[in-house]
Amino acid sequence: MQVWPPVGKKKFETLSYLPPLSKEQLLKEVEYLLRMKWIPCLEFELEHGFVYRENHRSLGYYDGRNRTMWKLPMFECTDAIQVINELEEAKKTYPDAFIRIIGFDNICQVQCISFIAYRPLGF
Repeated sequence: MQVWPPVGKKKFETLSYLPPLSKEQLLKEVEYLLRMKWIPCLEFELEHGFVYRENHRSLGYYDGRNRTMWKLPMFECTDAIQVINELEEAKKTYPDAFIRIIGFDNICQVQCISFIAYRPLGF
């Protein structure tokens, strides 16, 4: 298995040390998310794509934790293809954005999975 090069590359979050996922691998991740009964959602960020410090120097405070939601969470989604289609639409609309897929547990009210599904060229 090839590992994402550690030098000169920003680390984003879950799976960021691996090469970009293929469409088939993304489908498997989304299928897992749906099997766990989590609610899929897409978010995007146009500037950084990762957690950073800029506006405050307090311990534990980081900018870049909140991103813009792409449409609404997909509450009734049962098919991974629906999520991938939304990802493709988001990529066309914001080709320079970092786009991640999130899975929310609506019982515990927590985010259970989050990973970068698309990075702009050069990242």
